[in-house]
Amino acid sequence: MRTQVGIIGAGPAGLLLSHLLHLEGIESVVIESRSRVEIEATIRAGVLEQGTMDLLSKCGLGERMRREGALHRGFELAFEGGRHRIDLTELTGHAITVYAQHEVIKDLVAARVAAGSEPVFSVSDTSLDGLESERPSIRYTCDGEEHVLECDHIVGCDGFHGPSRAAIPEHLRSEYQRIYPFGWFGILVEAPPSSEELIYARHDRGFALISTRSPGVQRMYFQCDPSGSVENWSDDRIWSELHARVEAKDGWKLTEGKIFQKNIVGMRSFVCSTMRHGKLFLAGDAAHIVPPTGAKGMNLAVNDVRILSEAFKLLYATGSEAKLDAYPDDALKRVWRAEHFSWWMTSMLHRFDDATPFQQQLQVAELKYVASSRAASTALAENYVGMLAS
Repeated sequence: MRTQVGIIGAGPAGLLLSHLLHLEGIESVVIESRSRVEIEATIRAGVLEQGTMDLLSKCGLGERMRREGALHRGFELAFEGGRHRIDLTELTGHAITVYAQHEVIKDLVAARVAAGSEPVFSVSDTSLDGLESERPSIRYTCDGEEHVLECDHIVGCDGFHGPSRAAIPEHLRSEYQRIYPFGWFGILVEAPPSSEELIYARHDRGFALISTRSPGVQRMYFQCDPSGSVENWSDDRIWSELHARVEAKDGWKLTEGKIFQKNIVGMRSFVCSTMRHGKLFLAGDAAHIVPPTGAKGMNLAVNDVRILSEAFKLLYATGSEAKLDAYPDDALKRVWRAEHFSWWMTSMLHRFDDATPFQQQLQVAELKYVASSRAASTALAENYVGMLAS
């Protein structure tokens, strides 16, 4: 089997790239280790920047997002018993939409199926060959049979643990990483929204985030030990922790409900600046990870494949590889901006066990400055909605 662009991974990056290429008449094949049911049922957060919203709408994928997503024109910073609103639209003219990643994936899979290009699901033993040759290939097993997919180019959108990045010789990879000493305990709750907008809370007990998934399902997180066990957290203990961290002096109360999912997410910052090796290109989590505090993960993946789709369009229209050659530098401008913003939000809002009282007071001072200074609020808002893309 042969195609122009072979794509490993049916997450937002791989599926969106395939869709964008299809709109330009460029052939692609997407392979994925999980089943369609698995990728559409894996619930993950989704804060879409203005640019991501605009791109999905432009390429015909925005209808359900606009209908079912929650458009937010601001969010709140909570600390020292008070809440302070960051008015994204007033400060930047833009907004964000809370629309879960698995819902984006459903829309993308449906679009690929409608185009007659359904991804190849449930593959195993994936390996990459000939990356520095004119005919690279992807080998994989599906339904017990071995397959070889010959490509002009390969794009690895297979996440942090996928085979694509590992196919680049280690001595040729430049990688940067920080693993944080805490994680997020996440819950899904059957309840009406506690707040019309997201709440980011800094408390002496640790960080907390109040978000939403739908009018009847809410998503909440609080900082925890990443090595802890979900079984150690009863519903009563979870609610006690969340109430303590987010409730304000004005009498506002968190709305409880039935908890139907619990999980612990570790946190890291990671960049592989070697985003190209021969005919292989990395995109999304295969190349970079951000802590979720800045809400940048899916948006970075979208930006990567936007740049790549434009580069492949130029290649197949004119034969020029200029944009493909520039891809790593063009993508990394946005990646490092988002890495810094996500690190800054994480550092400002989380409890660090080794922090001195002096350092804790510096956190509060920074939050007060952000909440009271229009310049500081604007800088936060511009990064959050994605205006500072390069």
